[in-house]
Amino acid sequence: MEQNEQQKNLVDYHEKLRVLKFDLARGKVKNVKEIKKTKKAIARILTIINKK
Repeated sequence: MEQNEQQKNLVDYHEKLRVLKFDLARGKVKNVKEIKKTKKAIARILTIINKK
């Protein structure tokens, strides 16, 4: 992946996490594990970015 792609993916995952947190607060999240998966995906991308 290119640096720009990783940055774009990171922004997308942050937006997804924000939406999931709002939905969780409103009680609309059916799959709570999705929040954990999104956080791990963000951590993976940040690890790759910081490695370079």
